[in-house]
Amino acid sequence: MPSDLTGFIARLPKAELHVHHVGSASPRIVSELATRHPGVVPSDPDALAEFFAFRDFAHFIEVYLAVVDLIRTPEDVRLLTYEIAREMAEVQQVRYAELTVTPHTSVLTGIPIEAFTEAIEDARVAAERDLGIVLRWIYDIPGEFGVPAADATLGYALDHGPESLIGFGLGGPEVGVPRPQFESHFAAARAAGLRSLPHAGETTGPETVWDALRHLGAERIGHGTSSAQDPALLAHLAEHRIPLEVCPSSNIATRAVATLEEHPLRTFVEAGVVVTINSDDPPMFGTTLNREYQIAADLLDLDEGGLAEVARTAVRVSFAPDDVKSRVLEEIDAALAGA
Repeated sequence: MPSDLTGFIARLPKAELHVHHVGSASPRIVSELATRHPGVVPSDPDALAEFFAFRDFAHFIEVYLAVVDLIRTPEDVRLLTYEIAREMAEVQQVRYAELTVTPHTSVLTGIPIEAFTEAIEDARVAAERDLGIVLRWIYDIPGEFGVPAADATLGYALDHGPESLIGFGLGGPEVGVPRPQFESHFAAARAAGLRSLPHAGETTGPETVWDALRHLGAERIGHGTSSAQDPALLAHLAEHRIPLEVCPSSNIATRAVATLEEHPLRTFVEAGVVVTINSDDPPMFGTTLNREYQIAADLLDLDEGGLAEVARTAVRVSFAPDDVKSRVLEEIDAALAGA
């Protein structure tokens, strides 16, 4: 990666469409939370860095659950959300993000949904005022908890969702969590004006992506990695302009793809599929959005113009307000002109 391209990526204004709330907690943020709630997670920066150093997917789950355990009060939710926004804005030059949040997890820990909503909204408003980053929410069903969690998440979205809630998602493990069981939940969310943005085809085959399209009315697919195995699916995604939210480092970490050299990103692009580049759970997978852009540049042989087009695509297929889209697109053009 030429140093000038690395510098360009670092300066390039971006939108991110596939990034998780708790999964974005950096060691710095976790240290603050661990200081508030002493116990399993070390608050010492060096010890915490070692705790965070990605080893394998099982270790990711361990770290993720440890961080979940530190989010015990509405004040913790607010801190997490604002500090994530700070790091996105100041380090990654993210101007707009659709952040996947899983309110059910916080409610299970004893935070009322009203307090959770107030906390993320307070952080969102403050981040836009202070940092210039615009956040929107995707409420995510934790699929491993099944239909009861879907019932609860739909209720949070329809009865307590703020105006800044734009999407309804589905995450968690895919194996043993069939997508069709959530058909009625997604139908109700879509009827209320929310966008259907489920994960599918990350660690299962292309049939899971078909299920997300046919049963959940998916408008974008989170990951969709196994779509490369089905030429008919690739053709369908390309024809209907249904974007894939690609997260290369995450796919390696979860063993969805063996090596970066084998990643299907180029296959998607050559098939005409719309793709966006995202970081998923960046500190927990030892990456950043800037790093994911570097990987995309390597896999697709992109120059500054190509990287700028990757950034533009994320903005265009986002559900940002039109004025935000226009502003960020202008900023991307200005960054390219100054490259």
